[in-house]
Amino acid sequence: MINLKSTNPKLIAVLGAGAWGNSLASIAEANGHRVSIWSRNGSYTLAEVVENADMIVSAISTKGVREVATQLHCLAIPPKAVFVTATKGLEPETISTPSQIWQESFPSHAIVVLSGPNLSKEIQLELPAATVVASKSKDAAEFVQLVFSSSRFRVYTNSDPLGVELGGTLKNVIAIASGVCDGLQLGTNAKAALVTRGLTEMVRIGNFWGAKTETFYGLSGLGDLLATCNSPLSRNYQVGYQMACGKTLTEILAHLEGTAEGVNTCQVLMQQAKQRNISIPITEQVYRLLQGEVTPRQALDELMLRDIKPEYSY
Repeated sequence: MINLKSTNPKLIAVLGAGAWGNSLASIAEANGHRVSIWSRNGSYTLAEVVENADMIVSAISTKGVREVATQLHCLAIPPKAVFVTATKGLEPETISTPSQIWQESFPSHAIVVLSGPNLSKEIQLELPAATVVASKSKDAAEFVQLVFSSSRFRVYTNSDPLGVELGGTLKNVIAIASGVCDGLQLGTNAKAALVTRGLTEMVRIGNFWGAKTETFYGLSGLGDLLATCNSPLSRNYQVGYQMACGKTLTEILAHLEGTAEGVNTCQVLMQQAKQRNISIPITEQVYRLLQGEVTPRQALDELMLRDIKPEYSY
């Protein structure tokens, strides 16, 4: 058995002091690495936190990624530092994923995507979990795998960073729909159908972007989808559930801890779907619900009364 406790501690800089950033920091620390954390309201500057870092982990919300990347670009980043993005979302203005923003800002550095069925509160309770680290650089992915692998956190590598990143991003929209399903008490049959067809929708969108189909059937796709669609700990699930119970989106977001990335992602996907003529019926109904165009029950009726069709094209 491999000894995962590091005998060669690395310096890990974590950007973002939210639940997810702190969870990743605690895993790396438990493995014997030296960890420093930066947040906007923290006592350390970006320059101090990333100085001599072997790895820079981004656990900030999508809307803040480009701003922080721009600030870092002006600093002396160690040339061999590996960037790890653990953010799930799309930038509205450019439709870029977080890893694409980091790669654009640091073209000579290896970028690794970390994503999977990783609910922060369960990680903090030291419950067992698994995740995926993906990169075009095999060495970089394996480096990140070694830093975070532990007896309670199993890490797999993958060579499709786009697919891994999109899996974690696209499932947030389906999670909102799943919350609606449970909030309306529609039952297990409806939930199973929704999640299954949601996965088909994720694959369709992912293929359009150039991701591999098989990636969506792994931990960062199906795995993350199942976790997020079935847990009240998920912020995106909570958005859908509470809307089904009669609350407005504004009310929900005002009291939500952290960011429900699926709200923004849904809007971005609808823009792309209209431009490219991509069929995303579940996402479309979630979008209409978030915009206040339909009630949760009306959104359900729209999905159930669509034209009948084969499950797969012949």
